[in-house]
Amino acid sequence: MPSLTQRALARVPGRVRPALVRHRRLVKFLLVGSGCFALTVLINYTLRFTVMPRKPVLALTMATVVGTVVSYLLNRRWSFRSSWRRREPLLFVLVSTVAVVVNDLPLIASRYLLNLREPWVSPFAQELADFLSGMVLGTFVAMLFRFWAMQRWVFTRVEEARAGHPGAARGGSA
Repeated sequence: MPSLTQRALARVPGRVRPALVRHRRLVKFLLVGSGCFALTVLINYTLRFTVMPRKPVLALTMATVVGTVVSYLLNRRWSFRSSWRRREPLLFVLVSTVAVVVNDLPLIASRYLLNLREPWVSPFAQELADFLSGMVLGTFVAMLFRFWAMQRWVFTRVEEARAGHPGAARGGSA
């Protein structure tokens, strides 16, 4: 019985399929990331419009942490299948901590350096600036960092490293 990935690839136009297969780790990472982005947006705005209306950075940080944990579980099982190493969770926490800070920096800059908040701008402009800086720009930059760092340090290919494969030590592509 073909896997979900194989069934999905069968529906992709033939000329695009080789590129998707060649970059399958990245495609899987982006699919997991898309779902976790939606989860992060949902949690962020639920917190912001209920219990944390005056703490947008804390709401984004909490939402990002939840999205990151879900992302780890999904990426570990699907995107970056590899032999588990004892230090993997520690490396993941370190990379994710840096990524959460990277994700928050554009929102902090928008809110507190550029003063794109009430009373200097309208409520709509504030929410738009928060969304674009925190959810769009912050998530994009953190995603680039995470993919690079996860592949480089966290989800390395242990089997290839043991066999002496030249790209394995630096997390070469699958």
